[in-house]
Amino acid sequence: MAKETLKRDVVIIGSGPAGLTAAIYAARANLHPLLVDAPHDAEKQTAPGGQLMITTDVENYPGFSQGIQGPELMDEFRQQAERFGTEFLETWIDEVDLSERPFKLYTGEQTIQTETLIIATGASAMWLGIPGEAKIPEGFGGNGVSACATCDGPLPHFRNRSLVVVGGGDTAMEEATFLTRYAAKVYVVHRRDKLRASKIMQEKAFLNEKIEFVWNTEVTEIVGTPDEGVTGVRLRHVQTGEERILPCAGVFVAIGHKPNTDLFKGQLEMDEVGYLKTSGHSTATNVPGVFACGDVQDSVYRQAVSAAGTGCMAAIDSERFLDHLPVALPTGEEITIEGERVTPDHKAIITPDGHMIPNFSEDMMSQEE
Repeated sequence: MAKETLKRDVVIIGSGPAGLTAAIYAARANLHPLLVDAPHDAEKQTAPGGQLMITTDVENYPGFSQGIQGPELMDEFRQQAERFGTEFLETWIDEVDLSERPFKLYTGEQTIQTETLIIATGASAMWLGIPGEAKIPEGFGGNGVSACATCDGPLPHFRNRSLVVVGGGDTAMEEATFLTRYAAKVYVVHRRDKLRASKIMQEKAFLNEKIEFVWNTEVTEIVGTPDEGVTGVRLRHVQTGEERILPCAGVFVAIGHKPNTDLFKGQLEMDEVGYLKTSGHSTATNVPGVFACGDVQDSVYRQAVSAAGTGCMAAIDSERFLDHLPVALPTGEEITIEGERVTPDHKAIITPDGHMIPNFSEDMMSQEE
């Protein structure tokens, strides 16, 4: 049976702040975007709405003086995108072909063709890769091991128990602080003697009487039993090599995130970690017509508001490209949808057939003389 073929001018992959903001802007520009979103899957760590769906209080997003719950904020984003006519499709994308336009996205039931593509696939939590961390029955994942305190922290199994958070960044501090609502004690295990977290997040954790820091230490194994789940972690002091078992009922891993870019390997330029490379002046990737926004290309800020900002940029870049206007590439040159390239110094235009045309009006040329 032949697959259904969908043809669009703008397709967006991902429904976090970046993807939904791109959808809002593209829809308001009458580009009729199609937003493709991964279904909810706990094992693959996917959820419509992105990482904010597993966040409780969002206090730093502008416009909400008293804060807002993460899922509520993303629901507002989605309703706004729907209001302007964004089309949503919840499915897995198995393969993409970015070798020529229209770009092709292959799902189990459809082939999607699009003139421009906005990638907002975000990032996923990283794991320690130690014994006991894998999902049951191989380990204790789902039976005391988690990468999401707001998802699992309120569960009865963790209430009034000792818990461990692994990490030293903002995510670890947020996870640890949140868990103190339910746990009797929260140990933050960090392999260094100081945190990477922002000052405000550090102070919040240091002032919490339920949080105790275990410095210069790494978790080498998660131990437990099939019936009880996690019963403790094996710790090793990184300087002395001394090992010990720290009893606990749960382990929350908060050591960072990996950009969700496997689908684009070999087709788009990435850094050594896997973040997509974009232009300093736009969200353009090395493939003309493909734009990236949010955490999939931002390894520095990784905030909801910055993701939304780049989502806006990606939609405008897509609109410019479809309007036959030049968009800046990572190389410094600019390109139009027809393949005309403006040199980085803006002094010449190179046509698709290789001809070079001066990029100056007669008035500008006479001024230079």
